[in-house]
Amino acid sequence: MAQSYFSPKVFAFLNELAQNNDRVWWEKNKDRYIEVIREPAKVFIEDFGERLQAISDHFVADTRTNGGSLMRPYRDTRFSKDKTPYKTNVGIQFRHERGKDVHAPGFYIHLEPGACFAGVGMWRPETKVTHQIRQYIYEHPDEWRKATRYKRFTNVWDMMSDDEDAYLKRVPKEYDPEFEYADDLRLKTFIAGSKLTQKTVTSPEFDDELAKLFKSGSDLNRFLCDAEGLPY
Repeated sequence: MAQSYFSPKVFAFLNELAQNNDRVWWEKNKDRYIEVIREPAKVFIEDFGERLQAISDHFVADTRTNGGSLMRPYRDTRFSKDKTPYKTNVGIQFRHERGKDVHAPGFYIHLEPGACFAGVGMWRPETKVTHQIRQYIYEHPDEWRKATRYKRFTNVWDMMSDDEDAYLKRVPKEYDPEFEYADDLRLKTFIAGSKLTQKTVTSPEFDDELAKLFKSGSDLNRFLCDAEGLPY
């Protein structure tokens, strides 16, 4: 019988952490984090690698706890008013082999009580890459339509652009403001999301469901890789 990778204990831990987000509590409960989240996530990442290869063999399932697919639990508080030291979610990113950090094209899982989702695409790419993507959208509107507007995609994915901060205030001056996808040329980030339930995440079929989900969103990553000149 298939076993679940993630148990409800993941969400119990994250709920408690949200209520006790300080170093004293963390040190007392770090072994729980390792047992309930880190080690199961490493097993999941290793096992999911084969499914990832079936979508594209240029994305990496990396089990390292520092620099790998599992994001570290520590927040970067240097430029934030919120000084709580720990993330109250679990992030796993299968990024492109050429990518050095979270700004690379990738497939993503976000586990958070009441707010789980899967993601595909690129988060806040550097300026040069953002320009390449906009130019590619402008020159290849039919491919952009295929990647983001077809029912296979829109039935399960939403472009995560509800936040006005995700957009430039206006279409860059080098592009026709009457272009069919002019608003998309204002995007600063190129990510689509699909909601997940905690029941799905903790089910034995989660890896199957996630693989199907990622495959349905793979055209967006293909487009972004093509725009940047990366193999897919």
